[in-house]
Amino acid sequence: MEFALSIDCGTQSLRALLFDGLGNLHDMERISYTPYYSPNPEWAEQDANIYWQSLCKAVNTLKDRNKEKFKKIIGVSITTQRDTAVLVDKNGVPLRPAIIWLDQRKASYKNPLNFFENIAFSIIKMKETAIRIYRKSRPNWIKENEPEIWDKTHKFLLLSGYLLFKLTGKFIDSTASQIGHIPFDYKHQSWPKNKHSWRWRVFGVKKEKLPELVPPCTIVGKISKEVASQTGIPEGTPIITSGSDKGCETIGSGCTSSDCASLSFGTTATIQTTSKKYFETIPFIPPYPAVIPNAYNPEIEIFRGYWLVKWFIKEFGEKELELSEKLNVAPEIILNGFLDNIPAGSEGLILHPMWTPGLDMPNARGAIIGFSDYHTKGHIYRAIIEGINFALKDGMERIEKRGKIKIKRLTVSGGGSQSEKICQITANMFNLPVYKPKTHETSGLGAALCIFGAYSTIDEAIKNMIHYSKIFYPDKEEAEIYNELYKKAYKKIYSSLRNIYSNIKKLTDNND
Repeated sequence: MEFALSIDCGTQSLRALLFDGLGNLHDMERISYTPYYSPNPEWAEQDANIYWQSLCKAVNTLKDRNKEKFKKIIGVSITTQRDTAVLVDKNGVPLRPAIIWLDQRKASYKNPLNFFENIAFSIIKMKETAIRIYRKSRPNWIKENEPEIWDKTHKFLLLSGYLLFKLTGKFIDSTASQIGHIPFDYKHQSWPKNKHSWRWRVFGVKKEKLPELVPPCTIVGKISKEVASQTGIPEGTPIITSGSDKGCETIGSGCTSSDCASLSFGTTATIQTTSKKYFETIPFIPPYPAVIPNAYNPEIEIFRGYWLVKWFIKEFGEKELELSEKLNVAPEIILNGFLDNIPAGSEGLILHPMWTPGLDMPNARGAIIGFSDYHTKGHIYRAIIEGINFALKDGMERIEKRGKIKIKRLTVSGGGSQSEKICQITANMFNLPVYKPKTHETSGLGAALCIFGAYSTIDEAIKNMIHYSKIFYPDKEEAEIYNELYKKAYKKIYSSLRNIYSNIKKLTDNND
């Protein structure tokens, strides 16, 4: 039996996972770390060395338990959180802490477009969006606030590229990992070939400071003696590219065509499908490169998705935290008990989960409406789960409309997918069957698919390795309740509150 070693580097932990060619997870080692530090308000940074040290520790610990299986590893692949930037010198040494995807700092207001672009972008009503992207771009902020760091920067890497450098000694990355504030041409899945492209100016970084790009499922090197001594990965093991964590989740859950949507119940909640056709679900927001070569993952994301559950536990779950420690279980398991006792629709309590606004709702804020005196903590918790799903359903409708497709089934990944109750609520809210993969480590499985796919085909690997533990079918009565609430209440929240949100921003937001 042969094995694939997947490295899944997330926001809060890194996992090293051993999969066989049938998709079975044999063992896993997790190293947790503080997600980020905030030296200043709205900043989110982390020492990039933490990720490499965690990788070495996780793999060495996993190897200690699986010495014979490590002799049969046919490849290693890395999947990571998206849009986390690492600036390195010529030797690949980080010049400053990594800037995490949660970071909200902005460069000064500036219009980087030329005369003709200003006219064109104004016509399509995307000029302000381009300026917002300019301000959010990490290189623009670094050049403005830390010019000495930018002058020393040899390569501007995403976290995937940094960890691949540590493994290979090459500044190289997968096209399927290029998701972030970078001048990537998503349609052609490459850096822009036109040196005068608006992307170079809006994102503020030139090609010479970016890594070489290769397709997913490509062998890019072998583990050297030095790297083997640090990581415990056998010398000579092939290093194979995969893609971003969400992209790997989508393929790892078996969502490989446009009649299926992958729901990720993670820190950021997302809905993705896989399409051979390029289409933008929101103007100016491209579909991301899929782990399946020459395909795309059209996506809608809820930036503060299941982060809301963590927020709820921190702010209101002291009692549940104490009980979870006594019982030695996750606090989410205690909270999920509320779901059994609160009816569909949380008795009229509805949550709009825009704790962080998106490009299409720049002034939005989170809202909970419909309170009455009989509502409890349990109602709020269920409203959070339902609110995230309502937002994802709205995303699904956008994907269907823009792509002229019809989604017929759902797959689920991420922490929330471990709850069968949440899976059933999801089936009811979308009125679609929900397929729960055999392993909830679908991101790691997606990376493993690339390893086995590099030796045969990705289609064959998918056929052999994707399995489901359960299918949840919608309850017709609850599906109807949710459909009415969605159409007559949830869908009207933003339009009803938009002016109020705008006034709040004017009165309280001094950042812009």
